[in-house]
Amino acid sequence: MIWLWAILQALTVAGVLNYWWHLPMDRKVEAPEGTVVILSLRDDWDGGADMIARLKAQGAPFRLLLATSGACPAADALMALEPDWVKVVSAGVARDEGQKVHKLRAALRALTPEDRWLVFIDADIEPPSRLVGRLLFPLVRGKADIVTGYRLLLPEGGAMAALVGAVEMQLATLPRSANATMPWGGAMAMSREVADRLDLDAVLAGRLSDDMSIGLSGWRAKLRLRPVRDLLVASPIRGGTRDLLGFGVRQYRHIITNSVGMWTLATLVMAVQAAGWLWALGWGGAWAILVGYGAAWGRAAARRRIIGSVVEPAQARKTGQSLLWDMVAPFAVTWAHLAVQIAAATSNRIRWGGWDYVVRQGRVIGMTRV
Repeated sequence: MIWLWAILQALTVAGVLNYWWHLPMDRKVEAPEGTVVILSLRDDWDGGADMIARLKAQGAPFRLLLATSGACPAADALMALEPDWVKVVSAGVARDEGQKVHKLRAALRALTPEDRWLVFIDADIEPPSRLVGRLLFPLVRGKADIVTGYRLLLPEGGAMAALVGAVEMQLATLPRSANATMPWGGAMAMSREVADRLDLDAVLAGRLSDDMSIGLSGWRAKLRLRPVRDLLVASPIRGGTRDLLGFGVRQYRHIITNSVGMWTLATLVMAVQAAGWLWALGWGGAWAILVGYGAAWGRAAARRRIIGSVVEPAQARKTGQSLLWDMVAPFAVTWAHLAVQIAAATSNRIRWGGWDYVVRQGRVIGMTRV
């Protein structure tokens, strides 16, 4: 059993090393004309001074399309201040689909013939100045049909936020296929041609998860879904224990309500790791524990190098507590990861953005305001 455990742990280290080895060194960008950045906003958006400053610092030019429900004063104020750069689209309140999806569909209908490159971002990220240009590079060069980054959680305020960050870091540094990666809606891009080929408005209609809907549609259409590995985009996370656990459960509930097979595979992989740690701590003895901790420290060292090379120093420092979790209690990170996966399977209700949704096979079949 000890050899099986050692092989399993070696594979986890090899996976993180694979991500590190495939980080692009040159990080080329493109800045084509006709780029639009689409940002879905809640009504209580505060204007995002840091976000807007970061968007203005982008190396690639674009116009900014803010999608709201129609009652976001900060978005209207920004458009009044920057009328040549910003346009606000009022979507109204959804009745049979996710609020974010509803706003994105309204933004798609507001595109002009000059909008040739579509970039989708979330409001809670801290985008680096290369974000837009890096997302566009594989598209303009014809190397991909859909391009995506992935979030890197920055825990703010306590051990629980750091634990959630550690769980998410296991996903952020997984090896990625160069042409079949599930996109993340927080930093995603495609050409207008691909959006029209997918009929993106129809793909999103009635859905809750934009990234799962687009990703699965892209897979079925045999499109090339390419990751940009150096775009681990900083995304602060904070809140109480219930909110933080709810965040983790919601991510996997999006998955299981769209693809049971994908959830099953992810859960089986984590269950094997969790069972291995249970054996190591209960019956494996000192050598088994040493192997597990040795692998955990190896993963943490590689992740530290990855993070340090892709985000700003201040952002990298905020991930320290999450890395510490995987060094001090790697079994706890694994068990927490499995726990949220299992909890996700106990219901098809998803609370998100002030609404309770009932979801079946990716479609919203019921929704009530919280």
